[in-house]
Amino acid sequence: MSSKLVRFGVSIEQELLTKFDRLIQQRKYTNRSEALRDMIREELVKEEWTENREVTGAITLVYDHHTRELVTKVLDIQHDYHTCILSTQHIHMDHHNCFEIIVTKGKSKEIETLYQKLKSIKNVKHAGFMMATKGKDIS
Repeated sequence: MSSKLVRFGVSIEQELLTKFDRLIQQRKYTNRSEALRDMIREELVKEEWTENREVTGAITLVYDHHTRELVTKVLDIQHDYHTCILSTQHIHMDHHNCFEIIVTKGKSKEIETLYQKLKSIKNVKHAGFMMATKGKDIS
């Protein structure tokens, strides 16, 4: 799909522009246009999630696999949500701690519920969540 480049003007306060330029520099963007495109895409992904559309994402967990019945609880919840789990990767960080990555695809509300259930398991040390898009409606 070829898209046409369009130029437009933006009026912005000098102080806000200065802060934006600092942000662009910190994040290593080559120019304002690429930073704006990235910010717009980020907002479009958020919109997909709030509209309960078909999306993708990743859930991360850190836990001690020696904690009694913790692994069983994690696996039971994953089996309850097998229709929205594409893949899991289990990484042994040390003798006790494991890092698990769960790649998801499905309705955003179902994925968010899965995340909340996993996150709330007693003795999960850390849980993270990354929203992504299937990319169909984002250039």
